[in-house]
This record gives sequence, structure tokens and C-alpha cells, in this order.
Amino acid sequence: MKNLKNILSYFLISLIISSCTSQPAVNTSEWDNLDKIIAQIKLPAIPSAEFKLSDFGSSEELRTNIKPFLDKAIEKCASMGGGKIIISKGKYFSKGPIHLKGNINLHFEDGVIIKFSNNPADYLPVVFTRWEGVECYNYSPLIYAYEQENIAITGNALLDGQADNNNWWPWKGKTEYGFKKGMPSQLDDYARPRLLKLDEDQVDVSKRIFGQGYYLRPNFLQLYKCKNILLSDIKLTNSPMWVIHPVLCENVTIRNVKSISHGPNSDGCNPESSRNVLIEDCYFDNGDDCIAIKSGRNFDGRRIAVPSENIIIRNCVMKDGHGGVVIGSEVSGGCRNVFAENCKMDSPNLDRMLRIKSNTLRGGFVENIFVRNIEVGTVSNAIFLIELLYEMKPDEQGKFPPVVRNIRVENVKSQKSDYALQLIGIDNPPIEQIYISDCEFNNVGKGNFIQHVKSITLNNVKVNGELIKEIK
Repeated sequence: MKNLKNILSYFLISLIISSCTSQPAVNTSEWDNLDKIIAQIKLPAIPSAEFKLSDFGSSEELRTNIKPFLDKAIEKCASMGGGKIIISKGKYFSKGPIHLKGNINLHFEDGVIIKFSNNPADYLPVVFTRWEGVECYNYSPLIYAYEQENIAITGNALLDGQADNNNWWPWKGKTEYGFKKGMPSQLDDYARPRLLKLDEDQVDVSKRIFGQGYYLRPNFLQLYKCKNILLSDIKLTNSPMWVIHPVLCENVTIRNVKSISHGPNSDGCNPESSRNVLIEDCYFDNGDDCIAIKSGRNFDGRRIAVPSENIIIRNCVMKDGHGGVVIGSEVSGGCRNVFAENCKMDSPNLDRMLRIKSNTLRGGFVENIFVRNIEVGTVSNAIFLIELLYEMKPDEQGKFPPVVRNIRVENVKSQKSDYALQLIGIDNPPIEQIYISDCEFNNVGKGNFIQHVKSITLNNVKVNGELIKEIK
């Protein structure tokens, strides 16, 4: 009976998602809606009151451990209705996380450096979070907010998570990040595999308790169920895992931010199940994806069923990373209406310009993705990659085939890659409505690879100087 109920539940969820995604295809005039989406993105409304952190502790106290004094400043500022907390130039250490509250602008004067503790015990007690798209209770992110409105983090500061091959990164379980045989890691049965099994078995989130002894690394900056957010001018480096992670957020502006972290899973920015997100004038140099848009994994993604939508990426620079603009792989809740324009990507350690990835275990839909005016130097794999059997084992068969449709790529010029287009779909449903126009792909070593694509339209597309009218 329980299995029958589960099957019916999944069937109903699939019907809901299908009905939500059965919109007519959007054409290139969708770019005309960019200003409308930007107009919807509200900046935080912060009261004019100002609080100087130096009023809460001496210079020596703040340098030794800024956390307790910043906690007091945040509490007082919040109790008085909010305002700007000003941290003056200097080098600081934080023995644990910063938990933000609404109506506050945490503002750094030029020259602020904050180094965060890399002792896991300092990030207890556990908090409610998402870890690789699955809800649980785990170590607190280094900077965290939950169910807050009107949050700003601004100013030319260096925020250093101090993760390295001796701290946090070995938990990945790979020797290149400091792991040695006999060390605990997230690969142990009671760590990551346990979390994924709890999700598969639909165990109540209140019973998914991790933290000490489970080796799941926290994100650097996670804002969960927050509205009206501004991140501006900060630089984040050496993150335990994902760097910037808005979850179930609305109205997010990330402007002139630098993410430089070359550890495992060091994605630069991961908007997840979030709406109305503007990422502009940012710099990404990361050990994993530069920007990866997500919406939950497997059962949790389908249960919560909130897509990421209205995501705008413009005027950004991408260096190292697995991909410049990526959607997935945890995209079970779906993704729609992504606009990326006027970006520069160039590094032999950058694998792709645009990547969409899922599989039949994760499912989800990806539609209405628009990319234009991208200058690509060198990438190591493909300019545009879709892979819908991502991380699938040969004998695995999922029940949730992903839907990918209406992807438009315009005015992209690249200088070197293995593939121009590498589109790997599934037979049912196939990828459809792919439009490539006014693109020039140079020094392509292996050409194109297309599998299970129902419709692809090419207009003025050159590969190695040759005009390509169709791909067989």
C-alpha cells in the first residue's frame, strides 16, 4: 500500500510539473523582457541608522575573535529596527559563523580582511540547510541567514574561509585535496550516502541530523528563504565547498563580487530554487562550476517543487571552472528563464561555456535559456554541452526523464575547444528547440556530437571557418 501511495504521489507531482512547463516556446523577443525582470528585483530597504563595530569591542578583542562582538552588534541593530553595521579597516578572525538578520547592511570599509576558523567544531550547533540539493541539519555555513528580509553585505573586503588540503577539503575523499587512506570523508556510508538514502526513503527532514562525525562540508555564504538581498564588492576565497548559495530566495542582486576558490565542489555561485536573481560584473575563478543554477535533488526537489527562474547573468568574467554558466545537475525542481550576456570566458582549466546536466533519477525541466554576446578564448571540452545521462551507471534506470527545450545561443565567438556543440539527450523525450545563430567556433578539435535532439536550427554558424547548415 505504501509503495502504491508513493507511485501515485510521484505521478501527481509529475503531472503538476508537466502542467507548469507546458508553456509555449519563447522566441528571441524574450530579450525585450530583460528590463521587466530587472525592474522586479527589489534591492534591500535598509534603515539609515549606523552602528560602528568598534563601539562593541576593543581593537585587540576584534582582531582576536570578531564573532561575539559582531553577534552583539547584529542583535542590537536588529532590535532597533535595523541599519548599517560598519566594520573599519583591519585584519580580523572569526571563531565561528556570522548569522545575519533582516534590515541590516553589513558594511566593510576598504581593507577589511576576515579569516574564518577552519575548525569544524566552531560551526556547531547544526542549522537547517540544503546540502547538494537535499535538506538536512548540518554544520552552519560560514555566513548564514534563514527567513530574513532586506540583507546587504557590501564593501571591499576579503573573506577567507581558510579551507585547504589540511582543512575541510580532505573530506571530499580525493588525494588531490589532501585525503589519505584511513581518513574519514563524505564517501563513508554514514555521510553523503546516508543523506542520499534518507532522501530516497523520504525520511522526515527533522531526522536528517548531520554535523559532527558526518564530514559534510558547509557552504561559505548561504541565504535560505530570504528576500531582497544585495551582495556587493566583496571577495570570497578558500571555501569549504559551494561559495555563494541563495536557496528559495527572491530578489537577489550579486554585483562586483569575486569568488576565488580552487577546492573540491567550489562552485562560485549556486542560485537554488530562487527567483529574480541578477549576477553582474562578477569574477569567478573556481575549482568547480563558476555559476551553477539548481533546484533540489531527486525526491526533495520534486517534493518542494520550486524552480529557479528569472536568472540574469551579465558582464561577468569566468576563468577556471567546470563550466561558465551551468544548469544542474540537481535540477529536479526545474529551471526556466535564464539570460546570460556580455561575458568573457577563457582558461585552459575552464571546461565549457554553457552546460546543462541532469539524468532520469533527478529529472526536472530546463527551458527558455538565452545566451548571447559571449567572448570565449580557450575551453578544454565543449562550448555548449548538454548531458542528460550525467553520472548514470550503465544499469541504472530512472523514472523521471528530464525535459530540455528552447535553448538559444547567439553571437558567441570561441578560439579553442574540443567540441563546438556536444548535445547528448535521451530518446524519450529528446532535446528540442535548440537555436544557434551568428556563432563562430574556431580551432575545434573534434567537431560536433549530437544525440537524441529532435530539432536544432543553425543560422550563420561557422566551425573552423566552414559554414554549417545542419548537423547529422
